[in-house]
Amino acid sequence: MKPPENYGPELAALTDRLTKSVGQLAQMGLADIGACDHETVLTGEGFRLLRYGSGAERADQCAVLIVYALVNRPWVLDLEPGRSTISRLLGSGMDVFLIEWEDPQDEDQDRGFSDYACRMLDECVDKVSALRGESTVNLLGVCQGGTFSLCYTALYGHKVRNLVTMVTPVDFHTADNVLSKWVRKVDLDRLVGCYGNVPGALLNALFLSLQPFRLGSKKYLDLVDLANDPEGLRTFARMEHWIADSPDQAGRAFREFVGALFQRNALIAGELVLDGKVVDLGDVRCPVLNVYALADHLVPASASRALADHVASTDYSELSFDGGHIGIYVSRDAQEKVPPAVAAWLQQRP
Repeated sequence: MKPPENYGPELAALTDRLTKSVGQLAQMGLADIGACDHETVLTGEGFRLLRYGSGAERADQCAVLIVYALVNRPWVLDLEPGRSTISRLLGSGMDVFLIEWEDPQDEDQDRGFSDYACRMLDECVDKVSALRGESTVNLLGVCQGGTFSLCYTALYGHKVRNLVTMVTPVDFHTADNVLSKWVRKVDLDRLVGCYGNVPGALLNALFLSLQPFRLGSKKYLDLVDLANDPEGLRTFARMEHWIADSPDQAGRAFREFVGALFQRNALIAGELVLDGKVVDLGDVRCPVLNVYALADHLVPASASRALADHVASTDYSELSFDGGHIGIYVSRDAQEKVPPAVAAWLQQRP
């Protein structure tokens, strides 16, 4: 096909706009992430428990403990003013807590799946209960943190009042789960034996390769339109900062999580053992709200919707969002819809 006669000028204009955007981005430096004030209310082995907001009125508000994944930083939930799930929850009258997982060191290679989903999570649940003067907590589990929360609720259901899962994998072997198909044949013993703690950069490269055009070249084409748009450039910089800042994974926990769930689908099969006990999703009897994204390339909606067939809750609801795995946290549409809906659902179940 013969290129149009004005192809040269258009390419030059495109290059000029991209150069201008990149130059303006470089002048901004590293963008700060996080919009909401918070305090550390508990420090434990491998984690910090944060509480957001301030004021005595928090004691009268409905509380929620957010359990995020290990593979990324939780700050995507508080990216910037106007794109903060945490800010929206606070604005909806919630008392918000969040577990910040600490990066594993060489001596933490033997930290396991149960350490995260049972021991550390249980310490945080007990602290929130003590601070609130309540015997049970509301859990909001995000992605892998949702799987942790499901397991915890199945084993320690007497401590969980309500459970919200967000873009949470449950059935890891659905036909459209590309990530699962890729890692099913990985020799986990060899991988962990080579690295000890699995490098975050390695995992980040894997995630980006699932959609190489959209997560690679396309975003730089989008950058062309951000010349002379400081706010858009700051959002772009914050997202790039978050995407690139992937923590390492404790070797044993990575091997156990990927082996049991991605490779053997043990949660659905009723064969997952944590803290010496079998995790039976039929033991999840509290109210459950299952939130998922219809265009999620990491956790397909089918992998999340499977939850309905396995829990014993008589109060089970679903909330679907027409977007992707990251968009459900940061897009303008999601900000208007998802956090207020989650807050309202929890507040109706005191």
